[in-house]
Amino acid sequence: EHVFSIIQGLRKQGHIMANRIKIATIGAKAKTGNPGTGDPAVEAMMAHWRSRFDQVWPDQPDIVVVPECCDRYPAHSPEERRTYYRHRGDSIRDFFAQMANEHSCYITYPAVREMSDGSWRNSLQMLDRNGDLIGVYDKNFPVITETTEAGILCGSDAPLIECDFGRVGAVICFDLNFSEIRQRYEQARPDLLIFPSMYHGGLMQAYWAYACRAHLVTAVCGLSSAILSPVGNELASTTNYFDFAVAEVNLDCQLAHLDFNWDKLRAMRARYGTEVSVFDPGYLGSVLISSESEERSSADLVAEFGVELLDDYMRRSMAHRNDSDNVDKMP
Repeated sequence: EHVFSIIQGLRKQGHIMANRIKIATIGAKAKTGNPGTGDPAVEAMMAHWRSRFDQVWPDQPDIVVVPECCDRYPAHSPEERRTYYRHRGDSIRDFFAQMANEHSCYITYPAVREMSDGSWRNSLQMLDRNGDLIGVYDKNFPVITETTEAGILCGSDAPLIECDFGRVGAVICFDLNFSEIRQRYEQARPDLLIFPSMYHGGLMQAYWAYACRAHLVTAVCGLSSAILSPVGNELASTTNYFDFAVAEVNLDCQLAHLDFNWDKLRAMRARYGTEVSVFDPGYLGSVLISSESEERSSADLVAEFGVELLDDYMRRSMAHRNDSDNVDKMP
């Protein structure tokens, strides 16, 4: 307990290395039953999430991610749901904030919220290590019936939320099908993408991680939830026995294509050994370069050995393709 209190203090002061974080995902099933729309419903939901959170506290995570609409009762009718949401207000978010403060970690709170004009949003609210609200993402692409039957309007922004370990972006459920929002994150380059959902997404998960050059953590209600690297490999996943998974992730990383870099990568590994990781997922042609040393960053390594990064190589290839001297001129 004494060691844990020291770690909590260091995290709050920003003294824990920013490139390494421990991520917990909880792909819990929705709370069953219909306890009404008043205090008993709110209290039962808090008890449900307390039991889910208790599973990951021994790992001392830096961030905990939970599924879309995490405090919804599927058994509620639409009318009951609205009544429950209005009675609930921010009380469950405040409970999540208390957990964040007690355990000095970020916690996501994905839930439906009512706006001041009476309209609704399907949102992810990010709580920091003190339990303060530091950012909100509103689902950009609700399923049509979310709007027509539940009054949930589409979000229009894709903000990056600043955390002490880096910048975080979010997408919710059906969003994963649309290139418009993905391309915004491809330009913004978050360090971490969060995907709370009712829908798994299948192959789209790895594609989003690779396209956005970001680690991706998924929390899918009642389904496999995972932590993926920027080359799409799975670092940890929930199972049929446990609805939570935890992994330590190194955010100090760079993507490079193997073309023109083979000798440089060999030289890097020869010089620094275990202080650098060059991970090849296979068949992709790209590798993930991570610094395993406090002495130098992945950017330092790339600069020292003149490694051409993946994005730079793609731009050079595009420029080559667009050079009229290199294009077929046959009619």
